[in-house]
Amino acid sequence: MPKTIPEPEEGFNPFGDMLGIVFTEYGEGRSRCELEVRKELVNPHGVLHGGVIYSMADFGMGAAVYSTLADEELCATVEIKISYVSAVKAGRLICDSEVIERRSRIAIIESEVKNGDELVAKALGTFYIYDKK
Repeated sequence: MPKTIPEPEEGFNPFGDMLGIVFTEYGEGRSRCELEVRKELVNPHGVLHGGVIYSMADFGMGAAVYSTLADEELCATVEIKISYVSAVKAGRLICDSEVIERRSRIAIIESEVKNGDELVAKALGTFYIYDKK
C-alpha cells in the first residue's frame, strides 16, 4: 500500500519547511511542489540560489518515489544531475516530478522546475529503495 506524506504540522520535513517547499500534488509515482521566492533564498547577486532549486527537485523526486513504496520500504537519493536553464529573481516555482522507472531497489525520476511558463531547471535522479531495519 502506498505511503502518504504527513501533514506539515507533524514536522515531517523541517528543511523543506524552512525553504518554504509545499506539496500540492502527490501520488502514483508523481509529485508537485511549489516554492515562493523570498529574499532569504537569493545569493549575493539577488538571484535564487541554485541549491534551493536542487533541493526542490530532490524533495519532489523523493516524494514521487515515496508514493510507490510499500510500508516496509524507504528510499534515499543516490545521485541527481541538474541542468539550470534560467536565473530566477522572483516568482513562484513549481517542480513536477515523475518516476520514469521503478525496479525492486532502484528508481529513476525526472523533475522539471518552472517559474510560470519559463523552464528554470531539468533534473534526472536515481534513488535507492531498501527495507526498514
